[in-house]
Amino acid sequence: MNNNKDQKENPQQDNQPNSSSLVEKIQQLGQSNIPQAPESNIHVLSIIGQVEGHLQLPPQNKTTKYEHLLPQLIAIEQNPKIEGLIILLNTVGGDVEAGLALAEMIASISKPTVSIVLGGGHSIGVPIAVATDYSFIVPSATMTIHPVRLTGLVIGVPQTFEYLDKMQDRVIHFVVEHSNIKEEKFKHLMFEKGNLTRDIGTNVIGKDAVDYGLIDAVGGVKDAMSKLNEFIGTSTSEESSVVQ
Repeated sequence: MNNNKDQKENPQQDNQPNSSSLVEKIQQLGQSNIPQAPESNIHVLSIIGQVEGHLQLPPQNKTTKYEHLLPQLIAIEQNPKIEGLIILLNTVGGDVEAGLALAEMIASISKPTVSIVLGGGHSIGVPIAVATDYSFIVPSATMTIHPVRLTGLVIGVPQTFEYLDKMQDRVIHFVVEHSNIKEEKFKHLMFEKGNLTRDIGTNVIGKDAVDYGLIDAVGGVKDAMSKLNEFIGTSTSEESSVVQ
């Protein structure tokens, strides 16, 4: 009797989990109902802000931790339900080796991949953008191409310059191998003077990136989904013909 009485006196206890989750959604997202995407054979991976490498960046920086993405890429490769991958890019760049690691992982995935440059795909974001099977850039997006830099303690010896030069060559060769831009043209854009106000390099906008051969096409989500579904259909038909 006492238990029933307590339940009648406290009817709000059953609603507390639901109300708290609703409040949490409103606080985090500013809305009560979150649209749920149906189960899909396409996985979307976002690379937002600055690519964080071996050093942790200040908390006010919007970062993408590469050690979080590497296991995700392995899981995408192993998951049979995922047939295609879309990379959403809006990054200012970041750690060169971390960015190259992500680019190499994306390029080595056996499943079809498509990237979209939204807002910006600067610096080390360029190799990540071209690492996919096909790349898109929205008309208003930009890509900054500039030489590799060093931060922190720098020892003034010839070996430091050689290390920096070799690292830069790794970036150049990867971009050239995974896009349609010529090496001479990419180097020209990288060392251009007068284009950037406080630096050397080039800021490439939308269609110009396509004209240079850096990105495959101008387009957004609709175009990327269509291209990826086209790739998935082609790969599925090829697998079925091999089985037969």
